Amino acid sequence: MLATWVGTQADESFPDAWKTDTAGNTNSRAKVYLSPKLWYLRATVLEAQDVLHSTAPLKEASLYLRAQLGFQVHKTKSVLTRNGTPSWNEDLLFVAAEPFADHLVFTLEARQQHKGPSPIAVLRIPLTAIERRVDDRQVATRWFNFEDPNSEKARYKGRVQLRLCFDGGYHVMDEAAHVCSDYRPTARQLWKPPIGTVELGIIGCRNLLPMKAIDGKGCTDAYCVAKYGPKWIRTRTVSDSLDPRWNEQYTWRVFDPSTVLTMGIFDSSGASESEGEKSATRPDLRMGKVRIRISSLETGKVYRNSYPLIVLTNNGVKKMGEIEVAVRFIRSAPTLDFLHVYTQPLLPLMHHVKPLGVVQQEVLRSTAVKIIAVHLSRSEPPMRREVVLHMLDADTHAFSMRKVRANWVRIINVIAGVIDIVRWIDDTRVWKNPTATVLVHALLVLLVWFPDLIVPTLAFYVFAIGAWNYRFLRSSKAALPHFDPKLSLAEAVDREELDEEFDGMPSGRSPETVRARYDKLRAVGARVQTVLGDLAAQGERVQALVTWRDPRATGIFVGLCFVVAMILYLVPTKMVAMASGFYCFRHPIFRDRMPSPALNFFRRLPSLSDRLM
Repeated sequence: MLATWVGTQADESFPDAWKTDTAGNTNSRAKVYLSPKLWYLRATVLEAQDVLHSTAPLKEASLYLRAQLGFQVHKTKSVLTRNGTPSWNEDLLFVAAEPFADHLVFTLEARQQHKGPSPIAVLRIPLTAIERRVDDRQVATRWFNFEDPNSEKARYKGRVQLRLCFDGGYHVMDEAAHVCSDYRPTARQLWKPPIGTVELGIIGCRNLLPMKAIDGKGCTDAYCVAKYGPKWIRTRTVSDSLDPRWNEQYTWRVFDPSTVLTMGIFDSSGASESEGEKSATRPDLRMGKVRIRISSLETGKVYRNSYPLIVLTNNGVKKMGEIEVAVRFIRSAPTLDFLHVYTQPLLPLMHHVKPLGVVQQEVLRSTAVKIIAVHLSRSEPPMRREVVLHMLDADTHAFSMRKVRANWVRIINVIAGVIDIVRWIDDTRVWKNPTATVLVHALLVLLVWFPDLIVPTLAFYVFAIGAWNYRFLRSSKAALPHFDPKLSLAEAVDREELDEEFDGMPSGRSPETVRARYDKLRAVGARVQTVLGDLAAQGERVQALVTWRDPRATGIFVGLCFVVAMILYLVPTKMVAMASGFYCFRHPIFRDRMPSPALNFFRRLPSLSDRLM
């Protein structure tokens, strides 16, 4: 008996029903996943006692404590002790996922001369016995007894003083900071009420490229994955279609508007059964990614757009097709509460009270990504590991010469406005446009005699710029901001740079290729070294004004400062400002084409460059 009907997600039988476009594969159905609840586990190792007394052969040894939680391993520094009471006072941070079924294992190891490390004692602490905290209050220390690692009987091998706690006031980062979808702390009692919801309608794709060949025919088994906060969704896998249509809708609660919704399209390796066992080992290939920033969405407006699916490969930029989605943000919080969110810090309080280092936070993020990947791969149907790593941008900080040049172009674009202002001021000084220069003189007189107008004038000028640019927002009918190959410098990138970007760690290329890349990197480093040296020299010249490295120059500068102080004491400030302004904007016939005396004086000041070896 078979019942067939046309339905949508509103039907309660929709999740369990077989769809006609999935080829009957049970792993092709849509599913909602949740990331495990992650905690930071802080283990403070203070000291140990009775260690050498319980280990007679060790009279003097370098001791350290090795802590392990799952695949995470941390070690304290080595301490040389003779009385059996080593002291460390170090913080070790781990990432733990609920439910807490593991044990935190401490192993005391000794390192002697001409010998490798040898375990002395071991301690196992269940995670369920560790205290939780939501702020920076001090947690009481506890003494734990060591046991013999080589004996099943409980033998006293010394004791160690530890301070253990789960820090629920932190947000465990699993995404890159600039594309994060959630900033809430781990502890639920610290959560603030949601400010709205975001609705996502995944309509379908068009003109996808074939990703594999079955029986000599190219095909694609596409599915979409979206992530926002701890909630992941996966659409059903449409089998053997280059224009899949999903028409599925999902919602998420929004707690912060400065977050990003991420979607990715993948080709399933297990949807086609004719590939046999090879499909189990072939990864799900990425076909593109789309990011939508919640703060760019107007309240209540439906954005239905098509986005190009662009992938950067070893051969350059490749367009894999297009995806059509509809997204809408619905605000539920009052207007003032919603605007008040913009004045609040992104990260929870603990990140500011007891901040984590940049390197340490990146290591913890990498650990969190691995834990989430393992957790989601155990679901049914499983979320593949490569899908999770791609969605969470696990390789964001990998070195890329293309990204270095792209970031440099971004810096130039940022300071381009300042450069234009400086160029305009210089043109005004040389009377390139006499009318503009005369108007600047009139504005200078007005601001000097009425200084209370300076701040309001600047504020009104910024308001005018913002109001002028608002017309572009209203008149634009284009899609929301998307990946920009031009900004990424991906359209004209060199093939060698792409090969270097996709090369793993350690490198798998030939020694000659690695040597050539190293020499190129040294050349770039030499230019960076020169720029840093020039910046340091300018700063040292400023310091040399009052440090008497050049006694005559410092004497001249100090004397001029005294004269200027006396003049400013006697002459009204408005007169000095007026005279300085008219002198700065004087006509070119009263100028000398040589650099100014002040600039010549500054360039003659000594720096420490001549002392470098």
